[in-house]
Amino acid sequence: MEIARLKIENFRGVKKSELLFNSHTVLIGDNNVGKSTILEAIDLTLGPDRLSRFPVIDEHDFYAGEYVIDDKPVEINIEAVIINLSEEQTRHFYNNIEWWNLESKSLINIAGKVDNKNVVAALRVAFKGYYDKDEDDFLGKTYFCNPVEQLEEQSRFGKNDKRLCGFLYLRTLRTGSRALSLERGSLLDIILKLMELRPQMWEDILTQLRDLSVAEKPELGISGVLENIQTAIREIVPVEWAENPKLQVSDLTREHLRKILTVFIGTGAMASDGSKYSAPFQHQGTGTINALVLVLLSMIADLKQNVIFAMEEPEIAIPPYTQKRIINSIREKSAQAIFTSHSPYVLEEFEPSQVMVLNRSKNGELIGTPATYPPTIKPKSYKGEFRRRFCEGLLSRRVLITEGRTEYDSFPACAKRLSEIAPKKFKTLDALGLAIIDAETETQVAAIGGFYKKFGKEVFAVFDKQSAESLADITANVNHAFEAQDKGFEKIILNGISIDVLKEYAKTLEDNGEWQTHIIPLPSLCNSDDDYKESMFKVLKSNKGSGVAAELLSSCKSKDEMPKYIVDTIESIIGTIELT
Repeated sequence: MEIARLKIENFRGVKKSELLFNSHTVLIGDNNVGKSTILEAIDLTLGPDRLSRFPVIDEHDFYAGEYVIDDKPVEINIEAVIINLSEEQTRHFYNNIEWWNLESKSLINIAGKVDNKNVVAALRVAFKGYYDKDEDDFLGKTYFCNPVEQLEEQSRFGKNDKRLCGFLYLRTLRTGSRALSLERGSLLDIILKLMELRPQMWEDILTQLRDLSVAEKPELGISGVLENIQTAIREIVPVEWAENPKLQVSDLTREHLRKILTVFIGTGAMASDGSKYSAPFQHQGTGTINALVLVLLSMIADLKQNVIFAMEEPEIAIPPYTQKRIINSIREKSAQAIFTSHSPYVLEEFEPSQVMVLNRSKNGELIGTPATYPPTIKPKSYKGEFRRRFCEGLLSRRVLITEGRTEYDSFPACAKRLSEIAPKKFKTLDALGLAIIDAETETQVAAIGGFYKKFGKEVFAVFDKQSAESLADITANVNHAFEAQDKGFEKIILNGISIDVLKEYAKTLEDNGEWQTHIIPLPSLCNSDDDYKESMFKVLKSNKGSGVAAELLSSCKSKDEMPKYIVDTIESIIGTIELT
């Protein structure tokens, strides 16, 4: 079972949206773009316990907070199409089945098309939320969309129906701080519900706590103070009103207990009396907590079987290798997994077509665009080094495209050095929210720039002197183009950097034994500035992609010692971003 399509109207920050899912999916986009809204919308429709909350929705769940316009109630409408139903689900929902075309990704009329291999059974369910003026309250219901002629009570999509669908929404994983508590929605609570276990222990615990003596030893002084209070009160009120005051743990309710009861686990430490010391599980090491979370999620998947998992940011406070294990474990054991994420390590585990890039317009329309393989990048190449850089670009607001590895290393190094020299004027590229992408050749700058631009990224590009045709192509595919007046980045550096910096860096290489004497004469043998430039040109060319150019530029002590093209470009990028 998996969600194929989701429609949303007037829910939170989304005025309108239609999203198509490709099996397992990771949702990415800026903060507050609507990632969590999508998961909440699914939960309103498919979550078995969501409608039991009161109220189901409130004023802030309506787009722009408007639940009545011109004296007419505004409706929140959410519709989900579910496909790949199990045999049990198909039998149970027999009267509500519709048909979905996998090619056109749309519902179709069944006439003569059911035998088509691209046509599968589908279940369409919906949530409607609205303000009831007579009740002066907010109401919500879930129902089957087919058949439309059914009466309201008959078309109700109830809790038992939802349990059979098997949707599970984990709102916050964090460090697993709630995983082994009995708080509602914790991983342990979910497991108990799936196993249909309802521990009837609350009254016993509360009775024991009420009978628990606290601070009654006379030497502590508290009981004496309480007796004085009792004596003073008896002068004002009847005797039975202030009888026997004492400290008790009596204010706790079931909900309090759910939050404070937690599992203790041995830490490996031994107390002085030889006993083993245990601590609440959230005080264990990060690795232990991560392992516990992984085990609990696996247990839930095993118990739930044909389950759709929705999870927010599984990467929070979890190391990369564990992120990958969680993602892969959940995908293996679930019919469909839907994640939100800001982690390139999470994105790496998905095919580009399973990455949905979200953008929201000013009028509230939310658009989800599936990523594709970057232009000119073959799947085999994508699985190598380029994959992480590609993912980092998708996760950022802004992208800087460079035409080669030397530029890829040099621009961040220069921006960092400038921010150290003049912190009030310059910032690092990281601080500007720029992800840097190496196009690997100037012929790919336009194609890769256009690729990121279509996802709503603000695209900057730096490149050396181009033909008029190439320049026009790049300019059309990026937002901000910065062309140098020299051909070859090594020449841009050598024609712009201070000759004193060049000589000092060359001497450092010679003193450290890093000068390639079998290729280039020693700097001490150079007779002129041109000799130094020619020698350093050979050094930069023979060490292309090794970080030597970035190291050279980082040795500049002022912006005047750096190439003007690089400084001006960084200044322009900063100015452009700060204006937006």
